[in-house]
Amino acid sequence: MVTLRSGRIVWDAVPVPEPAFRLVATDLDGTLLRSDLTVSARTRRALDLVTASGAHHLVVTGRPAVACKHLLENLGYRGLAVCGQGAQLYDAGADRLLSSLALDRDLARSVVDRVEAELGRLELGIVTSPPESRFKVTAGFGERVRHGWDLTTDRDLLWTSPIDKLILHHPDVDEDRLAAVTRELTGGEVTVVHSVKGMVEVLPAGTDKGTGVARAAELLGFTGADTVAFGDMPNDIPLLAWAAHGVAVAGAHQDLRAMADEVAPGNDEDGVAAVLERLFTPLEEGP
Repeated sequence: MVTLRSGRIVWDAVPVPEPAFRLVATDLDGTLLRSDLTVSARTRRALDLVTASGAHHLVVTGRPAVACKHLLENLGYRGLAVCGQGAQLYDAGADRLLSSLALDRDLARSVVDRVEAELGRLELGIVTSPPESRFKVTAGFGERVRHGWDLTTDRDLLWTSPIDKLILHHPDVDEDRLAAVTRELTGGEVTVVHSVKGMVEVLPAGTDKGTGVARAAELLGFTGADTVAFGDMPNDIPLLAWAAHGVAVAGAHQDLRAMADEVAPGNDEDGVAAVLERLFTPLEEGP
């Protein structure tokens, strides 16, 4: 803008509007990633808008750090990441795990005993502690077993190494009821989350995406008031509750949709990108 001051032409600096949010916290699976685990060109452009505005993108995922390393590399992500449902802080740029919480094995076995006494036999899985971070599951997980998971028919082999989380699956009880029963029987001794169909995860008490993102945000100099967050499953409820604005993608679990501030298109329709474009596209200057 040009103004005339005391007979002189002066160029006034055009104020650059502050972004609506300074931190964008996104879940990966079912939210930022498409069903084929890729990130669309549109989503990449939207994340570039976030960066260009001076805001920061923070990944918040249920995956342990070792299981999201390749995905983050493909995304070109080099910042902090909250992994393991909030139990881990991972520096993607340095490929370094900054912190990690473990689950007491005796407590985990006690949880299994209590739930099985109520609901009958469970299929079990565990994630071992870093640096190994292996998924080990009993054979009854069936079609839910993913590539690279270790199968065992001997339950005792699940408890031979330190663990980060316990995974429960019941062949005849849906995950919502399984999670509710597990919470009722454990009374706050552990955190119980549901993030994948057919599976319930048991974590150290006080561990969730909300506490994890709060730790990461503090290190980055942000708060919940600075944050817009995106998710799709009940394990994302603490994340969206912590943020100033919570977005569920279409097809998200009903409990998450019920508490979200808005519902965006689904992950295969670039829902995260649609919201980020609205929030971070610079306004065109008038004539």
